[in-house]
Amino acid sequence: MAEAITSRMSFTSLKRKQPKTFTVRIITMDAEMEFNCEMKWKGKDLFDLVCRTLGLRETWFFGLQYTIKDTIAWLRWIKKVLGHDVPKEEPVTFHFLAKFYPENVEEELVQDITQHLFFLQVKKQILEEKIYCPPEASVLLASYAVQAKYGDYDPSVHKRGFLAEEELLPKRVINLYQMTPEMWEERITAWYAEHRGRTRDEAEMEYLKIAQDTEMYGVNYFLIRNKKGTELLLGVDALGLHIYDLENRLTPKTSFPWNEIRNISYSDKEFTIKPLEKKIDVFKFNSSKLRVNKLILQLCIGNHDLFMRRRKADSLEVQQMKAQAREEKARKQMERQRLAREKQLREEAERIADELERRLLQLKDEAQMANDALMRSEETADLLAEKAQITEEEAKLLAQKAAEAEQEMQRIKVTAIRNEGGKTELMEQKVLETEMLALKMAEESERRVKEAEQLKQDLQESRDSERRAKQKLLEISSKTSYMQAAGTSSSSSTVPPTDVPSFSMLNDSLPYDFKDTDMKRLSMEIEKEKVEYMEKSRHLQVQLNELKTEIESLKLKERESAMDIMHENQAANRTQLKGKESCLHLSVIHSVCQLTLQSTQCRVAFFEEL
Repeated sequence: MAEAITSRMSFTSLKRKQPKTFTVRIITMDAEMEFNCEMKWKGKDLFDLVCRTLGLRETWFFGLQYTIKDTIAWLRWIKKVLGHDVPKEEPVTFHFLAKFYPENVEEELVQDITQHLFFLQVKKQILEEKIYCPPEASVLLASYAVQAKYGDYDPSVHKRGFLAEEELLPKRVINLYQMTPEMWEERITAWYAEHRGRTRDEAEMEYLKIAQDTEMYGVNYFLIRNKKGTELLLGVDALGLHIYDLENRLTPKTSFPWNEIRNISYSDKEFTIKPLEKKIDVFKFNSSKLRVNKLILQLCIGNHDLFMRRRKADSLEVQQMKAQAREEKARKQMERQRLAREKQLREEAERIADELERRLLQLKDEAQMANDALMRSEETADLLAEKAQITEEEAKLLAQKAAEAEQEMQRIKVTAIRNEGGKTELMEQKVLETEMLALKMAEESERRVKEAEQLKQDLQESRDSERRAKQKLLEISSKTSYMQAAGTSSSSSTVPPTDVPSFSMLNDSLPYDFKDTDMKRLSMEIEKEKVEYMEKSRHLQVQLNELKTEIESLKLKERESAMDIMHENQAANRTQLKGKESCLHLSVIHSVCQLTLQSTQCRVAFFEEL
């Protein structure tokens, strides 16, 4: 009885010690995850668990987002997860998204997973038109997205229509032009073919570098009212606060960079921005929703902290991450070089094998032709030998008949001498006929002898040709066997030729420790890449302008949105401003030249007076 009571008590205490949990679903840009969380967990506990699961170390860019009453909110670290205004039915759903954006993606994004998540999020925002992107830039971005997904362009694999199911362009861009999906695919593929050799990470980085130059990249917009009650838009991004008109989200009316803001105060529904310079008026605005005010304050604090952090020396953690990223980049570069060399060797071996196979087929054709010629030569030789034998027998027969005719002529002569009577004329006529017959037979016999000699000569030539054909056939057979042996050895052997360096050592061990000289060399290569990037940027701008000119005639003006018109006006204003700057620069140069000329003339006059 006592044992039963003790076991029941221990079971009850064990049951009491087990913490209560609830299910949380985390949705990232390309995956979904579920976790069992304890009731007492705070937002930081759940966020750290998600980051560890993803292998993400650049945590300061991201947050857990949820929606409450059509308003976006972010999970706070110091507050319990269930203490937020989230739906209590399980699983509780949060979206793992970028909350803050870098000023320069190439310098700030270190990890590949960070870059990939940013790429997916920015791509989605462009396709959903939350970020305005010009049509020609949309085509370029689409080509980089295709490179990131499919790798290098291969005409035999990426045939016409392979992008039919892909969502690559905003619907606004598609509807703006009288172009079929095939025409868009053709232009995207033309850009895509030029990105050969770029890895997925490089293509995604190029995508982000172009996207970060758009006006709406990384800006969070909020509806506000100023002191006069005028409705405006507040934009919060990595560089500061911006005030926009409702109809124009591209160009701010006023901007307050973070380094020029002394203080942002928040009281109830009213915000106050106090600039550093006292000459500038204080800007006050308010928002109708308390949750929106809290979100604005969160974004202001976070962006300001990151703005100040970027202008200080990197922390040890960031330095370590960047060093590891450089080493990883160098290792990947060496790996790509090794793979490129192996690919080149493989392509060379395949080319040689194809050449050997082609040569083998050619030799087989030549062997077949030689064999046919040999068979014809043998048949001709047999016919000539048979004909020569027949001709020789006919010559012998004619010679025999000629001899008999000669004997008959002699007999007739003897008979004529004996009978020298009235039959003399008849006998002479017979003798004459016999002589003519004997002469014809002698001539025919000589002709047959000559023909037999000619046939023997032809037979000898035919046999010589047959001997040459046999010799050539033997040579072709030996070459064919050699080519087959060479092709077998080249296809089955994995060891490269003696004159080609072996790279098998790289398969066993890759050097992970880089010396100072390696890092200097890598730095020089990075600088070289920057210069090349600037040149490519100029070339890219030219190509963008060409694409814009090419599709301009297919644009439907009546379908232009307000954003399209504002973007075109701004582009025209920038071009006009650049032209004015160029004219001003030329006028300044002209003035300087005139002043220099006047100074020189005064100096010459002064020396002449002396």
